[in-house]
Amino acid sequence: MDSLNRHEDYGQESLDETHLLADPIEQFKQWLVDAEEAGIYEPNAFVLGTVDEQNQSRSRTVLLKGVDERGFFFATNYLSRKGEAVAANPSVSAAFGWYSMYRQVLIQGFAERVDPSESDDYHSSRPHDSQVAAWSSHQSQPIDNRTALDAQFAAALERFENTDVPRPDYWGGYRIVATRIEFWKGRSNRMHDRIEFVRTRDADGKFSEWHVQRLQP
Repeated sequence: MDSLNRHEDYGQESLDETHLLADPIEQFKQWLVDAEEAGIYEPNAFVLGTVDEQNQSRSRTVLLKGVDERGFFFATNYLSRKGEAVAANPSVSAAFGWYSMYRQVLIQGFAERVDPSESDDYHSSRPHDSQVAAWSSHQSQPIDNRTALDAQFAAALERFENTDVPRPDYWGGYRIVATRIEFWKGRSNRMHDRIEFVRTRDADGKFSEWHVQRLQP
């Protein structure tokens, strides 16, 4: 485990407040494009953090499938552990790590189900067998072995052979509506750059303007 004793220099490329766009979601899009162009594997992968009704935290990697001014879109089974956690407590976090670029984006906010029509559109865009998988797996539930899981998938494939696959009513999209977005850039001597965008939401659901501040590393 040599990595535990490694002390890498992250360089002196700076991240200043003046380097960032005024809209953090637009800035995130630019960093995502940068990660794609740099050849980062699965640049849209992020670690989603939730807290369930027993106040237990969980983290797992999911794939971002859309981003716009409304927030960050991903899809899953509503009856999965993350789906049940969001139903109990919509507060979530997301961590995007593009480590070979010495970049990270941390997001806090709340998750909400998207409109069913948006879930339908995304489901329709998936490959046929991925659509079938949504029917064949009772996500997060125990199963005896891999053979049993493969049998469920084979049965679903047969059921939907040569036909359109409808979206299951227990599967669909969520949108993370951000209240905090932090852009992190690694620097030498662990004196990293951290620029944070924060906004608040009033009782009527209206958001304030983004407030920008630098955080100490």
